Amino acid sequence: MGKSVFFAGLFHETHTFLDETTDLTAFSCRRDGELFSDRGDSSPLAVFLAEADRYGWRAVPGVDYRASPSGTVADEVFETFWSELEPRLRRAVDGGLDGIFLVLHGAMATASVTDVEGDLLRRIRSLEGAASLPLFGVYDLHANFTPLMGECADGLVAYRENPHTDAREAAQRAARLLARCFECGHRPSMAYRHATLMWPPTGTGTRSEPMRALELRARELEKANAALWAVNVNAGFSFADTPETGLSFSVVTRNLISAEPALSELVSSAVATRALGNVLETPVDDVLARLKPNPRGPVLLVEPSDNIGGGAPGDGTGLLRAFLRNRTENAGVILNDPEAVKRMGQLSRGQSLTVALGGRGSRLDPGPLELSVELVSTSNGQFRLEDPHSHLASMHGSAIDMGPCAVVVHGGITVLLTSIKTPPFDLGQWRSQGITPEHFSFIGVKAAVAHRQAYDPIAAESYTVATPGPCSSDLRAFPYSRVRRPIYPLDELG
Repeated sequence: MGKSVFFAGLFHETHTFLDETTDLTAFSCRRDGELFSDRGDSSPLAVFLAEADRYGWRAVPGVDYRASPSGTVADEVFETFWSELEPRLRRAVDGGLDGIFLVLHGAMATASVTDVEGDLLRRIRSLEGAASLPLFGVYDLHANFTPLMGECADGLVAYRENPHTDAREAAQRAARLLARCFECGHRPSMAYRHATLMWPPTGTGTRSEPMRALELRARELEKANAALWAVNVNAGFSFADTPETGLSFSVVTRNLISAEPALSELVSSAVATRALGNVLETPVDDVLARLKPNPRGPVLLVEPSDNIGGGAPGDGTGLLRAFLRNRTENAGVILNDPEAVKRMGQLSRGQSLTVALGGRGSRLDPGPLELSVELVSTSNGQFRLEDPHSHLASMHGSAIDMGPCAVVVHGGITVLLTSIKTPPFDLGQWRSQGITPEHFSFIGVKAAVAHRQAYDPIAAESYTVATPGPCSSDLRAFPYSRVRRPIYPLDELG
């Protein structure tokens, strides 16, 4: 008879410096058989189901809660999740269970719990019969990994690429390590080491240094030592004010002693190259003042301060105002503004209206921008990913919903207005509105790194620019009170 494996998911990247609280209404919550609807999708959970089929396991569904990156999560969310998960897991254990598989983020925090994933794993291990079960899973490269996570899990595997084009492969690796555990009959352990530094999201791309070299060395260490089942480079999520925020390394191993040299080497390498990861932006007007259209393709103006993938509201007006100040022509930008979408819905195509755009989501923004705009089109905002390896797939699968949308123009600037903030990680976002992004001279992108999978192939040039917003790369501007000190770049390391 095949193995029985309980599976569940809890996925949220929490920006604790945002003014908002993320309550239960922000989460997509699925239970029991609803989790099987992911079959054939591009999500990590779908990959687990495919691997379960491959190995002949009986997949026992629990619950899955997930939401887009946003502010501190209400305690009610975690407690409600646990109130649904716990009885299902108890029944599964009582019915004869062989293992547990989780799809996690690793940087979730509530008002009272700074280490949600660690506390979840601790609660699972406290259930009668669950402590002896192999517990494996997959998690995001931007996790703020904690000692409690390592202590309570047997084998958690991180994504290895940013943009997260390998979320599927990471889930597959985690499932295959669980199968290896079943086959050999021995449970591995996890070792962990914090690097006493943190980098802004702009410094965590794996196609650039220092992350590229760290990931390469992690793979070499795996190949050189058979006892190391997986070596994880955890870039961390620096907008979470928690004790374990920052870069860390974790290892799945049969031999904890053999993991120590690998962890020490990786930490030393990270510390030595720490300045390379502290990537800061250039003021947007300084960049725009010297730019001209490039006949080879669009020029990207990337604004990490309003990075939707990092929790920002996606309605910042900084770049739009800069386009106007510099009289930029043939430019495109996306703003999340459900109020403006509703107002535009009252018009017919070609009609104009003066409307307040954006500027409501962050107190750092100058505020809504009054513009006379012409309506080009409206839509329901739904599209499917062009790229199944898109960073978005790890968060939402293949079907994306931006909510009702409107496309408007003001002078030489096209603005796509959405009702649900949607990270700009797939060009289908533009094409679903009848817009060919390659035809723009300039495109504003509210992201840090994860947009690159989609936009780099069409871009002639790309510049990261500073605008007002809550995801600035200057970490010294944030009022940290919980992070472990000393930590770079808040402090100089000896």
